[in-house]
Amino acid sequence: MDSQRRRDEIEKKKLKIAELKRTREERTRALQATQKDEAQNFAARRKELELLVASLVGEKARKDEAAAAPPPQLAAVAPTQRRDFGADADQSEAPPPARARLAMASMVLFEAPPQEKAVCYEKEQQTVDSSFQTDELPDEEEEAVVAVEKEADPMETADPVPEVPQIRGDSRMSIQSIMDEVEREIILQSWQFQEFFEDASKLVERALVNKYDVLTDYTMSDEGRKEIDTGKGIKPVVSFFDERWTKNRSVTDLSWSPRHPELVLASYNKNQVAINDPDGVLLIWNLHVPARPEFVFHAQSDITTATFSPFHPNLIIGGTYSGQILIWDNRSKSQAVMSIVGTQNAHTLMTCSTDGTVCSWQLDMLATPQEILELAHSPIDAGNLRVTNEIATTCFGFPDNETSTFWVGTEEGGVYQANRYDRAGGKAGINSLDTYIGHDGMITSLHFHPLHGPLDFSDLFLTSSVDWTVKLWKAKSPSKTATAAGGGSGGGSMNQQQHKIDPLYSFEESDDYVYDVKWSPIHPSLFGCVDGNGVFDVYDLNQEVEIPSASVSVGTGGKALNKLAWEKSGQKTAIGSSDGFVYIHDIGEMAQPQQEDFTNFQKTVAELGHAASAAHSRH
Repeated sequence: MDSQRRRDEIEKKKLKIAELKRTREERTRALQATQKDEAQNFAARRKELELLVASLVGEKARKDEAAAAPPPQLAAVAPTQRRDFGADADQSEAPPPARARLAMASMVLFEAPPQEKAVCYEKEQQTVDSSFQTDELPDEEEEAVVAVEKEADPMETADPVPEVPQIRGDSRMSIQSIMDEVEREIILQSWQFQEFFEDASKLVERALVNKYDVLTDYTMSDEGRKEIDTGKGIKPVVSFFDERWTKNRSVTDLSWSPRHPELVLASYNKNQVAINDPDGVLLIWNLHVPARPEFVFHAQSDITTATFSPFHPNLIIGGTYSGQILIWDNRSKSQAVMSIVGTQNAHTLMTCSTDGTVCSWQLDMLATPQEILELAHSPIDAGNLRVTNEIATTCFGFPDNETSTFWVGTEEGGVYQANRYDRAGGKAGINSLDTYIGHDGMITSLHFHPLHGPLDFSDLFLTSSVDWTVKLWKAKSPSKTATAAGGGSGGGSMNQQQHKIDPLYSFEESDDYVYDVKWSPIHPSLFGCVDGNGVFDVYDLNQEVEIPSASVSVGTGGKALNKLAWEKSGQKTAIGSSDGFVYIHDIGEMAQPQQEDFTNFQKTVAELGHAASAAHSRH
């Protein structure tokens, strides 16, 4: 039944198509007849017009001929004989008819350009139906053909594409404008456009910030050109602040990129006002684009420390207040105190928390630490008058080219040496026999001298504290420490005597907490420190020991400066403040070392050591 009904419907549609074709043929014949009549009428009108023009031109020619003919003249005529022809005998003979004369008629031709007919084309229709007839079927015929073909082929299931109705006039323009607005919003909200606009705007901003003088005249002589003498002063270069991400936050750590010297990393703690914002924020700033950060990373807890990986510059490693270790990759833009020790082929991430737990990690496996070491005082220490044996570490550091021995700073103000592994003469953990005593408050930072230049000063380290001082220490060799331990445990024994190590020198020029201190990466005798009064001091121990060689107030309002980081070349420093600003300073020519600075610093260290030994013997 269904097939029969379908056949009947197909037959009906075929009949309808035949009727439509017949109607089209009739319209075609009618159109041809109309065109033929129009052609005949046009020929008749053309013939009438030609006759009219010919008559006008002929009448004018006759008038011109008459005007140009000479006047009649009298002349002697020979007498003629008179003849009589019956009734006309009395009349004279009639003269012969005058011959017509032809004259050239003057004609002037005017070529007037035909008047162009204004033709308005529309987007949806550019021809008139009466102009010509196409071979395409009308809309209803096309629909019928499509329906017949679809019914004839049961396997065809695709629906025909609906035609957009033609809208003319102002209504079409309004609909088009609405569609344009919708499409524009869709494009603007797409992630492809957002990513493109982000990258393109960064490139434009970098080009705009470039301070190259395009009007420089290289043909001008040096006469009249004034050289600017920078001297040894510290100059501010740029400051970073973002209203969205750094307002009401404090800088907790800074780190320069080992690959790109224009990139500096800054980590921030929680914004107490904006409770919906992420607790921890890590921003990467670009010296060439100070208006906004280059990258933005988030954390679920306050980020207390962060650094670029020295062996994988695209990786950023951070430690949070909750104890998590996070790794960000700036290529994919995806989502504690610590240090990375080792070489390019074999390196380990070392972390230390305030509860005295030291862990070593592999960057490709952060689920479980490779090693766990708990730092604590020896319970059998003869001089142990502490309430607890636990050690609350606040900072730690490894000397260059050292991976097993490190030094930690504590809340109580002491500095201790610790070993990652058991070694001859001692066990892993804190070496309580050697205690670096000198600070009267919590130690805020600890930094070893970098291994750079012809002489090795990697056994020197600096510490800063809330007791308003910075102290210079000389670390005891691990081999000498093991020998002095005499084969006992890492915590010592009743027969072993503790050894107190004094600092080489104490720098006491600050008037507030000293939050950070760092050696210059290239100059042997240069270091900087920042304090709670917003003062940045730079010491050159070859020039002066008691007072800083240069001092500058950073920022406005005397906000506390939390962190300090030297750029790899030693020419610039990054300083983080408690109000979320990051300041970049140029140290000037004092940052560049001379060859004699290394030998001079060796003499300076020797003199400070002799002075410290003399003071210790007097006491």
